[in-house]
Amino acid sequence: MQTQAGDDLIERIRVHSADDAVVGPAANDLLSELFEGYPVENLGRLLHSGDDGAVRTGTWLLSELGDLAAPMMSDVPDLLAHPLRHVRYYAIEVVLVNGDVQHGPTIAQVMNMSGDPDSAVRWKVLEFLASATADQLVAGGAFLGAGQVRDLTEWLIRYEIEEPDPRDIVARLEGHDPVTRLFAAAAAARLSDEDTSLLEHAATVADEEIRSFAEQWLRDPR
Repeated sequence: MQTQAGDDLIERIRVHSADDAVVGPAANDLLSELFEGYPVENLGRLLHSGDDGAVRTGTWLLSELGDLAAPMMSDVPDLLAHPLRHVRYYAIEVVLVNGDVQHGPTIAQVMNMSGDPDSAVRWKVLEFLASATADQLVAGGAFLGAGQVRDLTEWLIRYEIEEPDPRDIVARLEGHDPVTRLFAAAAAARLSDEDTSLLEHAATVADEEIRSFAEQWLRDPR
């Protein structure tokens, strides 16, 4: 019966993908089914439907499932490259929760999205960099090509083992390059468990994205 209910909900979402009044309740019911054992692999019917609305809902479901979404990690690279910002945003959360050493290329893909044209996606990348484990950073860094993002990732990783240089982080927070500022804000957030002063400084910079992220992280660290 559970399989039938889940199948029916997926079909309802697929057919009515543009109708929020139908999709919202159906997606919530499907999420409950998934937590109760409905196979997560069946979300492939939404993710591979070719319908943007269905893909968005399927990716949101993955982002809500925590580590139950792990079997779908092979689908995530395509989601990270999707034209809809909502899909890219939710897919980053899936990588944060489920990405490990075997997913280095996918983690690197998230890191390279630090220059995404959408501010909400950049915010989610910043949250990823601030929250990722050291092992995740190392796994992703190994698959970055030579260039700015690789250099900044290696800089961020160094602070996992070396004493931070507050002046360097402040200089990067106040610099002209937006990607550098994003990585500097991630460093400030990662260090805030022991000292919030750098994050407090980030909350005063001119870059509104960095400032608002720092303010939120100070209120509610992930």
